[in-house]
Amino acid sequence: MTDLPDLEVRNVTKRFGPYTAVDRISFSIPRGSFFSILGPSGCGKTTLMRMIAGFTEPDEGEIVIRGKSMNGVPPNKRPASMVFQHLALFPMMSVAENVGYGLRRQGIAKPQIAERVAGILERVGLPDAGGKSIDQLSGGQKQRVAIARCLVLDPDLLLLDEPLGALDLKLREHMKIELKQLQAEIGTTFVYITHDQSEALVMSDRIAVMNQGQFEQIGAGQELYYNPDTRFVAGFVGNSNRWPGRVEAVDNGTLRVLTDDGLNCQVSVTGQASAGAAVEVFLRPEVVAISREAEGVSDMANRLRGSVRNLLFDGANSTAYVADQGSKAVFAVALPQTGRLADLKPGQEVHLGWDAAQANCFLAPQPGANG
Repeated sequence: MTDLPDLEVRNVTKRFGPYTAVDRISFSIPRGSFFSILGPSGCGKTTLMRMIAGFTEPDEGEIVIRGKSMNGVPPNKRPASMVFQHLALFPMMSVAENVGYGLRRQGIAKPQIAERVAGILERVGLPDAGGKSIDQLSGGQKQRVAIARCLVLDPDLLLLDEPLGALDLKLREHMKIELKQLQAEIGTTFVYITHDQSEALVMSDRIAVMNQGQFEQIGAGQELYYNPDTRFVAGFVGNSNRWPGRVEAVDNGTLRVLTDDGLNCQVSVTGQASAGAAVEVFLRPEVVAISREAEGVSDMANRLRGSVRNLLFDGANSTAYVADQGSKAVFAVALPQTGRLADLKPGQEVHLGWDAAQANCFLAPQPGANG
């Protein structure tokens, strides 16, 4: 039975009075995965995680871990451990005492506790930290102690509730890599919830994008980024130029769209869009070609001339904002750091281009509809 998923969530719903926090969600996670649930505040992801952990019971549906139903099973009887955002380490205890706390509560003999604690501290890269106090550790080391305290219990699932949220930016970037490497080395299934798309994209094997109590799409990071299924995913995952507009015509698999800013563009057909339909166009800044000469974009379906309005320098992530001379549209364009564009200045004229297949286009919501 080794092919059983580590986690199955089957048609789970949770309501709080008239409010539905989680609405008929189903998914499964293969063994040894790093799975993230990504969504904005209030989308239901924490409620879903609490149901998996056993702190909240679903109103409908079933949660299954390694083939066994967890409905009605209390948190301390589930083969899952949870790392909270604020870690909840005990400052009066040493590192080893913190890590062995759960084993002591289980009544494990002291020699076995010492052996297991030493082994897990070795695996998380803290082999000599057992005798230290919590206050002697860095933020990243405290994070690893919190994870070690869960892993020493040998759970089937490690649940992580926005564990990097309290760290500063530089340490958070470092810990993203550490967490991914640690999961790969240990092999325990990680279920990670976050509102930070960068965390999800960097670390996860698969990501579920959650909105208003439901999953909009589940897939690998590249799939969500380049091939979003919905306008919410297109707008939430990564940065995009975004224009509302209407379909002018449908021609050989291509939509001709006139945006509300007056931009004429061609995009690949999405869904059932027809002439006159209200749509939204999404275009990633990095897929837009930028050139000082018109010839640099001459082979692309969409071409325009514009002037540089602003430049935002952020190293490899620098962006040029270009105003189209033929409309009111303004483009965010990822700026190359080498070549003839490295010394681009505001006010200079440039040419932009992109192909129809590089844009994503979705039907706009009807008046009164959610999303």
